[in-house]
Amino acid sequence: MIKTIKKSTLSGTIIAPPSKSYAHRYLMASALSDNESTITNVDFSDDIVATLNCIHAYGKLANRDFENHKVVFSKGCSKNFDPTFDCNESGSTLRIFLPIALTKYDNATFIGSERLIERGISIYEEIFKYITFYKERYSIKSKGILSPGIFTLTGNVSSQFISGLLYALPILPKDSEIHLTTKLESRDYVYMTLDVLSQYGINITQSESSSKDDLSKPTFIIPGNQSYKAKNFSIEGDFSNAAFIDAFNYFGSNVRLTGLNKDSIQADKIYKEYFERLDEGYTTIDISNSIDLGPILITFAAMKHGARFIGTSRLKIKESDRGTAIAKELSKCNASIDVKDNEIIVENKKLCAPKENLDSHNDHRIAMSLSLLSTQFDVAIDNIDCIKKSYPSFLRDLEKLGAIIS
Repeated sequence: MIKTIKKSTLSGTIIAPPSKSYAHRYLMASALSDNESTITNVDFSDDIVATLNCIHAYGKLANRDFENHKVVFSKGCSKNFDPTFDCNESGSTLRIFLPIALTKYDNATFIGSERLIERGISIYEEIFKYITFYKERYSIKSKGILSPGIFTLTGNVSSQFISGLLYALPILPKDSEIHLTTKLESRDYVYMTLDVLSQYGINITQSESSSKDDLSKPTFIIPGNQSYKAKNFSIEGDFSNAAFIDAFNYFGSNVRLTGLNKDSIQADKIYKEYFERLDEGYTTIDISNSIDLGPILITFAAMKHGARFIGTSRLKIKESDRGTAIAKELSKCNASIDVKDNEIIVENKKLCAPKENLDSHNDHRIAMSLSLLSTQFDVAIDNIDCIKKSYPSFLRDLEKLGAIIS
């Protein structure tokens, strides 16, 4: 569907949507507990629904209360026969939940969009020595059960692989270790995982040289035979999605965002610092630890003074090749953006109204980033409905703040 957002400024107060990253993690942890629990302030985006579908396939009953935005977990967990885990388009669901599933099922099928399967699980294929994977266009089939051991991988891979191991290894019968051979990127996402696991009673330690401030080659030590102990939790507001709304404030709008935890450890909390730097002038920003901010930061820079972004390589393996995608769409507005392997350079160049529709590339973060252009001219965005993947109420929130959308 194509929707046009008319040129306008926004005004008012909006509650930040719940954190999708935290929701994935709390829901998966509760699925691994035998006791009852309730998770509140859940936004049932497409990605969260994918995780809940996988929890059901795993054998855990999780009742969805859409009206009250909560999920209620029942006691106990059953076992299904050769289950199919439908991950839809959610990379977090596939990569974090796959090792969890392999602690219980020696035959399993993971299905999803063509793009998700294309993005793959290469790291698991390398380090899970006793498991065979069969990859097809829309599915990955596994044969074999996950065993404890020492798992060695580089730190510049998606943090989702590391999080998946951190979830699964504690419930195996023996101790395990995760050794990273390079600096850990997206480190705050890993610490978000560790934060949730600790709240469920899971004990994971790090080697003395692996403090949060010194993560050159961290090692995680994971005792086996642990049990998840669920409690009731509420999901905090999402800085990652809040950034798309807050960005309007730097282009003439007056929006107040509530529901954000000022003491949050979310990686994308740093967006405010980045916006301030981009607002002041041309700057260089390393986004390796907050890669999901890439599209909105690039759009922001193109509309301001230009910028140089480094640590951008993992933009290629998201829902779209995000660096190339956002550069292509912004070029329709006269932007000049050079996309390299691990660097993106945005020139300081005056933008103009696009003479054709903009394309979301079926990527929620591309779609929401392009909406910022509506502060300067009317923009028509194709397939904007992909925002349901992470922020279903995004367009409704813009309308509440005064945007005219047709």
